[in-house]
Amino acid sequence: MTDTTDQPRPGEEQDDRNWRRHGARYRARRRAVDILFEAEARDIDPVAIVEDRVELARLDEGVAPVATYTRDIVAGAAEQLDTIDETIERYLSEDWELHRLPAVDRAILRVGVWEILYNPDVDGATSVVEGVELASQYGSDVAAPYIHAVLDDVVQAGSELNPFGEPVVDADADPEFTPDEPGVDAEPRPSSAADPGPGPTRSPDSPDV
Repeated sequence: MTDTTDQPRPGEEQDDRNWRRHGARYRARRRAVDILFEAEARDIDPVAIVEDRVELARLDEGVAPVATYTRDIVAGAAEQLDTIDETIERYLSEDWELHRLPAVDRAILRVGVWEILYNPDVDGATSVVEGVELASQYGSDVAAPYIHAVLDDVVQAGSELNPFGEPVVDADADPEFTPDEPGVDAEPRPSSAADPGPGPTRSPDSPDV
C-alpha cells in the first residue's frame, strides 16, 4: 500500500472523481495509513519514513509534500502505539485478534483511534466516518463494518478522558439494535458491537502484512 505521492494509485482511475472530493484532512489520514502500513511491513520506525518522504519531496517535485496533519498522526500513533492497540483489542470481538487482522485494517484502526483519543480538534463522529471511508476504499471486504463498530465504541466510551472506560449504554435500549447515526434506522447488529461475524477469509499461507 506504500504511496510516495498523494495521487490515486494505478487502477483506481474510476475513483478519481470521488478522490478529488475528499478534503485535505482525509488525504492526510490516507497517507498516514500508507506510512503506518509500510512501517509495519518493513519493521521500521514510521517517523523515519515521514522524514524520508519530507526529504524526497524537497528533492523531487514528483513526490507530494507530507502534510502537517499526516506528520502529527504518524508521530502520535508511533508514540502511543501500545495504548492505541490495547484500545482496539478491547473493542474487537473476543474471536478476533489484532495481529491477525489484515495490516491495512490495523493501520486504519490505529489512525482512527489515535484521532479519537488524542486529537480534541476532531469530533468522534468525523473520525468514525473517515475511518469507514478509508476501510471501504482500501480495507478488506469485511473491514468497513467492524472498523465502524470499533471506532464507534471507542467514541461512546468517552475515550478522551478514559481510554479504557466502558461503552455508553442506554438501559432502555434494545442491546441487539444500535443505529449507525442518531435518528437513522439501521440493521440490527450483535450486542458485541465490534463483532462483525466471521473474521477475514485468509488462505493458510497468506501473510499478515
